Amino acid sequence: MTDNNSAPEHSLNLGMVGNCAYSALVDRRANIVWCCLPRFDGDPVFNALLDPSENASLWSIELEGCARSEQHYEPNTAVLRTRMYDGRGQGIEVTDFAPRFHSRGRMFRPLTLVRRVKVLAGSPRIRVRLRPRFDWGRVKPLVTQGSTHIRYVGPHTTLRVNCDAPISYVLSETFFVADRPMNFIMGPDETLATGIEDTARLFEQETVSYWRAWTRSLSLPLEWQDAVIRAAITLKLSLFEDTGAIVAAMTTSIPEAPGSGRNWDYRYCWLRDAFFVVRALNSISEVSTMEEYLRWLMNVVIRSGGGHIQPLYGIGQEEQLPEAILHHLPGYRGMGPVRVGNQAQEHFQHDVYGNIVLGAAQAFHDHRLFRRAARAEFVHLEAVGEQAFRVYDQPDAGMWELRTRARIHTSSALMSWAACDRLAKVAAALGLPERIRYWRERADTIRARILKEAWSDERGSFAESFGGRDLDASALLMAEVNMIDPNDSRFISTVDALERSLCDGPYMRRYEAPDDFGRPETAFNICTFWRIDALARIGRKGQAREIFEVMLASRNHLGLLSEDTHPATGEMWGNYPQTYSMVGTINAAVRLSAPWDTVI
Repeated sequence: MTDNNSAPEHSLNLGMVGNCAYSALVDRRANIVWCCLPRFDGDPVFNALLDPSENASLWSIELEGCARSEQHYEPNTAVLRTRMYDGRGQGIEVTDFAPRFHSRGRMFRPLTLVRRVKVLAGSPRIRVRLRPRFDWGRVKPLVTQGSTHIRYVGPHTTLRVNCDAPISYVLSETFFVADRPMNFIMGPDETLATGIEDTARLFEQETVSYWRAWTRSLSLPLEWQDAVIRAAITLKLSLFEDTGAIVAAMTTSIPEAPGSGRNWDYRYCWLRDAFFVVRALNSISEVSTMEEYLRWLMNVVIRSGGGHIQPLYGIGQEEQLPEAILHHLPGYRGMGPVRVGNQAQEHFQHDVYGNIVLGAAQAFHDHRLFRRAARAEFVHLEAVGEQAFRVYDQPDAGMWELRTRARIHTSSALMSWAACDRLAKVAAALGLPERIRYWRERADTIRARILKEAWSDERGSFAESFGGRDLDASALLMAEVNMIDPNDSRFISTVDALERSLCDGPYMRRYEAPDDFGRPETAFNICTFWRIDALARIGRKGQAREIFEVMLASRNHLGLLSEDTHPATGEMWGNYPQTYSMVGTINAAVRLSAPWDTVI
């Protein structure tokens, strides 16, 4: 990078900082280009990711004449460091983080963003551009100042930035010599209890200590530990701890492919995605996220009364998430539309019932939990299982949320089977023989229908729907949820057929049939990871490892992934960071790693 300004890069080479209350995305030049407050699904006070114009709202700490930059996370933490150097070797380091640590018997996770600037060499000149906006960039705040703070007053909220940098230079966006460390603390309109530098230093020390202790408790595979740790931290940061909801991604409207119009808002809790997050973290012994999520999930289950459950909800259980287009924002690289809300809330996606039971099942078996699930929770989940059995052979929008086509999707029936199968196993754990028989009979009924009606003799594969012929990567989940033996010839044949029809080299697309926007152009990362899992299960571990290494190389410089990868360019597309993709990183590493006893 050789340009002499700090304009946002407008790529997904972004770091994420957060604390399970909010998050912010930071590019390679220390520009904060995305930050929603007061929640993940809130108003982006910094929105440059979706607005490449000069009107974008961002927070930059710019080094004059910047010639190169480097960026890394403090090992085993969510603390991000960006170093920038000019052509004469003068440089600064910007440290970004959201405070998170235990204090006074509770988790301290304020809506506070800390930025610390350290001089690395010389007498560099820097410029601070602090431009928050409200109402999706439509409202400029009223700005007031004190001796060591700036207030940005909006129609519904006020942000205060306490700083020990020259206030006049910050407000005028003037270059000045950085001759000492500086600290910026953005948060609610409240006075700090201690000095600015003391507060920033304490928050950083405590936050680093918290994350290092958290990662130390993980049960890691022998290989690819750094990749697993980064994925685990990223998944943890996707938990909205106040309610227990887990968001699918931090962004909205990043296109799945260039100019495709496949721009969706992923800042909500899909029950499907959340289950996969919980299971991946459980696999490395991080069960507290499951406990938090189950608080949110049981609220959804109980309020449904055994009836229809939406595929997604707001992180505060909001049912209504009306989809709208914001025409005033150009979109990522000018590729609109920018959407807020998600029409999928209106869909019938019958796999949701299986994802609920799968997400909760471990809580009945795991003796480490502070509060194991028991008979009362089982009764509520049985109501979910009854709904799964009622609808397993009914048409729906499917897990890919097709907006204009309804079929009896194999993946939906598969997850209904999983609901009944896991309820039988939970009943066994609870010592309820009659309920074991009841749910086993239903699971067997669904399984027989799937094996008969989803199989396509023409394709030599399980198809995406009953009686269909089109192929869908979700068929690979049949082995992952243990409905079929991976060595079954029908499953092996399905893996082969999917590789022929859906793969572009190592990458795998979701399905082959055109949808509302035509044929998918990019590879859907989680499908590639499902392929890796399937290959490992059927004994092709060498091939699986090769593809996994390609996926690791597809991550950005910080080890994060978005939803999609372009098979020709290798570029990341889709919302970011995508929990599904980070889940795949953990699952593949756990599946493929050599055991610890090979080295100890």
